[in-house]
Amino acid sequence: MKRRLGLLLLVLVLAVASLVGCGEATETDQADDAGETEESASDDVIKIGVFEPMTGANAAGGEMTVEGIELAHETRGEVLGKKVELVIVDNKSDKVESANAASRLIEKDEVVAIIGSYGSSLAMAAGDIVKRGEVPAVGCSPTNPLVTLDNDYYFRVCFIDPFQGTVMANYAFNELGAKKAAIIQDVTQDYSVGLSKYFVDAFKELTGDEDSIVEISSYNTGDQDFTSQLTNVKGKDPDVIFAPGNYGESALLIKQARDLGIEVPILGGDTWEAPELVEIGGEAVEGTVFSTHFTAEAPVTDVSEVFLEQYKEKFDKEANAFAALGYDAYMVILDAIERANSTDPKDIRDKIAETADFMGATGIITLDENGDAVKSAVIKKVVDGEFEYLTTVEPN
Repeated sequence: MKRRLGLLLLVLVLAVASLVGCGEATETDQADDAGETEESASDDVIKIGVFEPMTGANAAGGEMTVEGIELAHETRGEVLGKKVELVIVDNKSDKVESANAASRLIEKDEVVAIIGSYGSSLAMAAGDIVKRGEVPAVGCSPTNPLVTLDNDYYFRVCFIDPFQGTVMANYAFNELGAKKAAIIQDVTQDYSVGLSKYFVDAFKELTGDEDSIVEISSYNTGDQDFTSQLTNVKGKDPDVIFAPGNYGESALLIKQARDLGIEVPILGGDTWEAPELVEIGGEAVEGTVFSTHFTAEAPVTDVSEVFLEQYKEKFDKEANAFAALGYDAYMVILDAIERANSTDPKDIRDKIAETADFMGATGIITLDENGDAVKSAVIKKVVDGEFEYLTTVEPN
């Protein structure tokens, strides 16, 4: 009897064990099946990453850029018969966050290409990440030459600061008749420091006078009081002030300059093209002049016309340069994917590098040996609270 009970207990134990074993096997199979399903689904999707400043000091620029990227995605949401998925990460206007965002897009999201970032410092923070990860990145508006220097995986659809600085130096010298200039730069921004340098170099050459730059003052991102810098500048009696920086600090700087009785023309760069410049600066920013990449008043290609109509319909406002550049960056990547007939990041990189005579919203895009676009520049002036188109400057 005891033996029969023992055998019965053994059978029951084995039965339970086999059931548990079957349960574990079933869960594993389901996980494998789920994995296969996810893999099959991912095969039908091409992921393109975006890291832009949606919060922080550069938020307005990042938001405008993403509007253009999303519009381009709506316009062309498929390539090679597969859907394109945008993975958008906020780099929070911070260099460390930019590097982290690029790492996440490559390692976690496994994107095949990346768009970003507004702000040269933010783009440069991700440079080594995309290079090591061997995933191509296309910047929309980072203009500092160092963004693409010695980096075969970084490209851009905008002009660069040596050209932009020269354009504004020429405007100061030829249009304003300036012989003496002062610089007020944001030393925490590679963009501001680099653009100031190129303006200085070009202005000295134009005037033929090594002493034509009478003052170079500096501040940090986030500063609110520019009295000290402006007092120094006022004492040097310049004919013009060049003050490239974020739209927020620049608006405050201009306002305080006018309050101090500084009436000379104040010039800036492409970061000034944000509604916040006027919202913060008010009447003080009237008459200020800046360089930028695009204008709705002078569309340069057939794609420009289409983009302007689409943007107006979707956002119920006039298009800006950063949205147009975001649109172009996305379209350049899709064009490269199509020409590569591949979703391999290395293949896509090779085709981006070969981009030539691409018709974009901001003009005809040809990338040089450094991955930089050879493009014209637009000059605008604040008139009655609006950005008024003055002229277009072609590269030599």
